[in-house]
Amino acid sequence: MIKTYSYVPQGTCSRLIEIAVDTDTMTVADVRFTGGCNGNLKGIGSLIRGMKLDEVISRLQGTTCGAKSTSCPDQLACALSMIKAQ
Repeated sequence: MIKTYSYVPQGTCSRLIEIAVDTDTMTVADVRFTGGCNGNLKGIGSLIRGMKLDEVISRLQGTTCGAKSTSCPDQLACALSMIKAQ
């Protein structure tokens, strides 16, 4: 079953992350960012499609952007961690 979640990232240029998760397999079905670096974020979405949530979290968690302590990929990992905890 595909379930869609919305997450408002903190400390990034993107304003919203919409994530579709296959709850049967706990994999990313789709991800879309509003705002941020359009091409890079589309690329991330393509790369993680079909990946297990745990794998995406372990690869993206802690990624920073410039002098910021977070990034769009890090915020995606935060969102996936919250989804997984539900």
